[in-house]
Parts: sequence; structure tokens; C-alpha cells
Amino acid sequence: MADRIFRLGVLKLGCIGAAPLLDLLLDERADREDLEVRAFTCGAKLDPASCQPPTEALLSYAPDFVLLVSPNAALPGPGNARKAIAAAGIPLVTLSDGPSKKAFFKKNDEGKQVMNVPPGQGFMIFPSDSMIGARREFLDPTEMSLFNADVIKVLAATGVLRLVQLELDRVIEILKQGGSPTLPTVTVDAARAVAAGGFGNPYAAAKAHAALSIAESVSAVTADGCFKEQDPARYVQMVAAGHEMMRSAARLADEAREIEKAADSVLRTPHAASGDTRRKTRLADKPE
Repeated sequence: MADRIFRLGVLKLGCIGAAPLLDLLLDERADREDLEVRAFTCGAKLDPASCQPPTEALLSYAPDFVLLVSPNAALPGPGNARKAIAAAGIPLVTLSDGPSKKAFFKKNDEGKQVMNVPPGQGFMIFPSDSMIGARREFLDPTEMSLFNADVIKVLAATGVLRLVQLELDRVIEILKQGGSPTLPTVTVDAARAVAAGGFGNPYAAAKAHAALSIAESVSAVTADGCFKEQDPARYVQMVAAGHEMMRSAARLADEAREIEKAADSVLRTPHAASGDTRRKTRLADKPE
């Protein structure tokens, strides 16, 4: 495998906030010589009939490694896709939101939650990629786009997406060499994300942690507003509040990065054309 281009297939079923960029994280300048990335999607819907065609197209592509990106990967549509990819013997990592824990954990005889991941599969769960306020009175295409833009800013500026990059880089490099990597089984909480963010200033790290904590708490508000509350006067206010919370989280994430920029200490981890991950902090320095 080291003598040919590595094929990464990205299967997007439905949408989480991070979904638009996850197939681009590993080739941000479009100049990698070792990697080919192809994305397959069914759009917003998650039912089995919608998920089947892109899954079949992905399998026809014959990737060396698959990322499955989906909200609530425990649902039948994404679940069927995971089974089909596993049956084809292709290593798979699912990138998803908090409700997806149901797909990868079960209760043991003592009633405790234990990990339940089939061989050849891994996952990265993003609790801060919270549910959108999907009430018709509130959510239109503009509001949907603004919410997801705020989510992306939170995930990018706090270290969540860098952690994804580094984990996937590690797996791909081992697979390229013909090895059998340990696939990630990670719930990306605030502490883990901020560590990956590489902040040099403790106040920047604190703002990033605050941003992630607020973003993670959005789901409790929007889920109640979408599924539990039946009074329009209350549920419209609740979903709107969730979006205001995510906006506040995005502003904190932006402030964290501005602190790092002021000190010329922003961590950057670009890819070389070979696929190697480089590293730098000072703006004028070359990555090494």
C-alpha cells in the first residue's frame, strides 16, 4: 500500500456541524501526493432508503479507510451503513454527536455502561456538536447556516478538529505502511480538546474550555424544545435560546484564538505534500 495513493472514503449521512469540513481536514492545501479523498452523501435525510445508495457508491470506490459522518449513528440508516462497511472488511471510524454513544456503549450485567465496538471500527464523539433548533417556526436555511458556522468555529478554534486531524493522520500512516492501527474510541470532551488545541496562554485555554462547555450544553435546551415541549410559545424561545448559546460559545472560541494571535503563539499543524504533519507556532516561522 505504501507504493500507491491511499484512498479515503468519507460517507456523510445527514449533517452534524462538523460535517462540511471533515473530508478536507487531511488535505487542506489540496497538494498531498499520498492521499485521495472522495465524499459520498445522501443529504439531510437519515432513513435507510436514503443511506443505502451512497453507501453502495462508497463500497464501489473500494477505499482503504472510511469515515462515516452522521448525527446519531445508532439510527437504522447509519447503522446499516456501518454493517455494510464492516462486512466489506474496511477499517471504519464514525464521527458523530452525543446521541451516538448508544451505538458504541451498552449496559453490562451490573448496569454499567461499557464500550461495545466491533473489531475494525472506531469512533470519535463530539458532545459540543450540539443539536440544532429544528422547529419550523424558527429554523430556516439562513438560521441553519449561521448555527453550523458557529459550531464549526467552536470545534476549530478550541482544538476539536485538530484532535480529529491528528488521530486520523496516525491511523492513515499506519494503514499506508500495511499495519493494523488501534482505531480511536474517543469522546472529545473539553479537556481533551483543549489539550489538542495547544494553547500557550492559560486564559485562552480557559475561554476555549468555556466555549466547549457552553456548546455541549446547547443540546439539552434544543432537544427539549424540539421533542418535549409542546407549547409553541415555549419551544420557540427554547430553540432560539440554544442558538444564542452557540453564538456565545463561538465568540468565546474566537476570543481564545485572538489571545493566542496577540502573543504570536497560535499552534499550526499543516500537512506536507508527503502527508507528514508539520508543526509551528510563530507566524513567520516555517513548519517543521
